[in-house]
Amino acid sequence: MSKIVRFHRIGGPEVLQFDNVEVPRPSTGEVQIQVKALGINRAEVMYRAGQYLIDPQFPAKLGYEASGEVSAVGPGVTGFAVGDDVSVVPAFSFADYGMYGELVNAPEHAVVKNPEGVTHQDAAATWMAFITAYGALISYGKLTTGDTVVIGAATSSVGLAAIQVAKLAGATTIALTRSQTKAAALREIGADHVMLSDDAALTDDILDASGGKGARVVFDPVGGPNARRVIRAMAPHGVYYQYGALDARDIPVPVMDILAKPLVIQGYTLFEITQSETRLAEAKAFITNGLASKALRPVIDRVFRFDEIAEAHRYMEAGNQVGKIVVTL
Repeated sequence: MSKIVRFHRIGGPEVLQFDNVEVPRPSTGEVQIQVKALGINRAEVMYRAGQYLIDPQFPAKLGYEASGEVSAVGPGVTGFAVGDDVSVVPAFSFADYGMYGELVNAPEHAVVKNPEGVTHQDAAATWMAFITAYGALISYGKLTTGDTVVIGAATSSVGLAAIQVAKLAGATTIALTRSQTKAAALREIGADHVMLSDDAALTDDILDASGGKGARVVFDPVGGPNARRVIRAMAPHGVYYQYGALDARDIPVPVMDILAKPLVIQGYTLFEITQSETRLAEAKAFITNGLASKALRPVIDRVFRFDEIAEAHRYMEAGNQVGKIVVTL
C-alpha cells in the first residue's frame, strides 16, 4: 500500500486527502518511482478548484512533477533501471497519471535521469518551469543575441527559469514584477532590467531599455489591461506569448500597433512541447545540459513536508513566493 494525495470534490486545499492505495506494477512503457520530492504548480491548484483545462474525474489524482528513485520498470522500458535517480516531466494528463504519492507510475517518455550532483529537491523544481520557458523562448521564439525579451510575473518559478534561459541565449531581459521588494531577487538571478508591471511609464521604459528597438518576444502569464503597455513597446514582427491568465480580464489589443508592426499575439502551453517527440527530446537535452553545467538552476522558495501538502497549496494561492514550492517525502 502507498499513500497518495487525491481529492473527491472540487474546492480549496482542504479537499486534498491522503488515500492508501495499492499501486500496480508498472505496465508496458511505464516506470515506477519511489518519490523523494514533489514540485507544486499553479495548474494543480486550478485543477483542484475546477478551473483547469480538463474537469477532474473523482477520486482525482494530481501532480505533474516528482523526483526520486526507480523501483521497477514495465515491459519494453530500456532507458531506465532500478536505482536510477530520475525526475518526471509534465508530459501527460491528470486523467492518466498523478505524481502526489509515495510510489507512482509514470510513462517512460515523461521520465528523465537526474544529472550528477542535482538533488531530488532541485530536480523536482526544474521541469515544469524550464520546459515552459524553453518552449516559448527557444523552441518557438528562437531568442538570440541582440533580442530583448519581456518576462511577466518574473518572480514565479517559470519567470525565474525564463530569465536564465534568455540569458543563456544571449538576450537582454526585462523582468516585470508587482513589487519593488522583489527587484533584488530578480537582479540576482540575472535580470538586466526590473520594472513594475503597473507603472504608467512602462512602455517608454521598455523602449529605452531596448535601445529604442522594442521587445521582440514577450513571455507573460498575466495578461489583462496592463498588457497594452507592453504590446506598445514591442519590436516589429514581435511575438507576445500568453501562457496563463493570472488576470482573467481581456487584453485590450492596440489595433494600429498590430497592423503597423505587425505583431503576433499567441496563446501557448508547455504541452505544445511535451506532446511533440522531437521538441520534447530537444528540451530535455537543453535543460539537462544546463543543469549539468550549472548555467540553469531552479530557485526554491520554500519546502514543505508531504503531510503539509494542503498548506503548500495555500501558500501558492497566497502568491508571495519567489521561485518554486517543493514538498519532500
